[in-house]
Amino acid sequence: MSSPVTVIFACIHNAGRSQMSAAMFELLADPEKAVAISAGTNPGTKVHPEVVIAMQELGLDLSDRQPRKLTDDLAKGAALLVTMGCGEACPHVPGLQHLDWPLTDPKGKSVEEVREIRDQVKGLVTQLVQEKGWGKNN
Repeated sequence: MSSPVTVIFACIHNAGRSQMSAAMFELLADPEKAVAISAGTNPGTKVHPEVVIAMQELGLDLSDRQPRKLTDDLAKGAALLVTMGCGEACPHVPGLQHLDWPLTDPKGKSVEEVREIRDQVKGLVTQLVQEKGWGKNN
């Protein structure tokens, strides 16, 4: 059996959208088919508290996740880079297939607003996993 495909979810601070995306991906994707990494170009110190609350509502605990820098080493061997609507500040990794999801940054938003972003993330990740055949039931 071949090794799983690596998908990088990246934004600037790696404290919101990319963390939510990676957690959703881990929930939905078969780890023998595909795995997620989340990273940022200028990582924050911790996952935004409002993001932690919104994800806990789905039973996903991000409180122990640590934002990390997107490095060449981290990107090595990845197949897909998904950026989070950060425009010119989005990371670029030559040679990787690239998708950009136009998601609002949840930093400083109300929990209600973060829930909306979380639900958008869930929809996009679900669609990606289904399209690529990476689901746990495929």
